[in-house]
Amino acid sequence: MTQSISGHTRLIAHLGVPTESFKAPMIYNPYFEEKGIDVVVMPMGCEAEDFPQFLRLLFRLRNVAGALVTMPHKVSTVALLDEASTAVKVCGACNAVRRDEEGRLIGDMFDGEGFVRGLQRKGRIIDGASAIVFGSGGVGSAIAASLANAGAARLALFDTRPDSAEKLAASLKAHYPAIEIETGSDDPAGFDIVVNATPIGMNPADPLPMDVGRIAPEAFVGEVVMKQEETPFLAAARAKGCKTQVGTDMLFEQIPAYLEFFGLPSTTPEELRRLSRIRY
Repeated sequence: MTQSISGHTRLIAHLGVPTESFKAPMIYNPYFEEKGIDVVVMPMGCEAEDFPQFLRLLFRLRNVAGALVTMPHKVSTVALLDEASTAVKVCGACNAVRRDEEGRLIGDMFDGEGFVRGLQRKGRIIDGASAIVFGSGGVGSAIAASLANAGAARLALFDTRPDSAEKLAASLKAHYPAIEIETGSDDPAGFDIVVNATPIGMNPADPLPMDVGRIAPEAFVGEVVMKQEETPFLAAARAKGCKTQVGTDMLFEQIPAYLEFFGLPSTTPEELRRLSRIRY
C-alpha cells in the first residue's frame, strides 16, 4: 500500500543537502502508513545560503508538524531558535525543530541520545567509562554531550580543526565539571568507547578515520555514516573483535524521542526496524 497525501496531511520537512543520503523518510513514512498517522516526512534540499530565510517561512505553513535538520544546517539552526534545549546549548547544534502554540521555534538535539541509547541497548555501560569522539561538528558534539550526561568519566575529543574540539571541550566542562576532558590526540588506544562522528566513510575512496590497529579488541566502536550498512571502518573494528554499532542504529534509537517531541504517537526501535524500507 502506498502512503497517500491529502489536504489533511501534515508535513515534517527533512532539511539538508545532499538529500540522496537521507534514510529517515524510509523509516518514518512506513511507520506512519502502518499506523494510519496522516503525516509524511519530505526531503527538502535547502542550500546553506537560503536556509535562515527558508526555515522561518517553512514554519509559517499551517500544515507543518516540524522539521528534521541535518548537514549542513545543524549548527546554523541554533541562532534561528526562540528556545533551545540543554543539549542544543551544550553542543551548539540542533536537529529537530517544532513550533509551539505561540508560534515560537523550539529546538532540540537527538543524535547523541540515539547513539547512547543504542550503546546501552547493546549492553555497553557508559557510567564511569572512557570514550574518544572523532569529529566535533553537530553530531560529534551531540554524542559527546550525551556520553557526558550518561556518566562517562573520561572523554577525548579530536577534530582536524583544533578550535572546534577546544570549543566543545569548554562547553562540556561548563555543564559537566566532574568529567575529565582531553583534546589534541587522535590515538584511540585505551578507550572503552570509540566513535567516528565525521563524514569519513561516505565515499569509497575515503581513508579510515583513525588507526584501527590502536583500538583495543574489547572496545565498543560506533559509526555515524549511514551511506552503507557497514563501513570499512566498522568492518576493520569488527575483524579485531570489537563490538560495533552501525550509523542507522542511531536513527532507529532516536526516532521515538523525535516522535514525542513532535507530539506524535511514539513506538519502539524494533517496530521501526520491522517496518523500515531503507535503501543504500
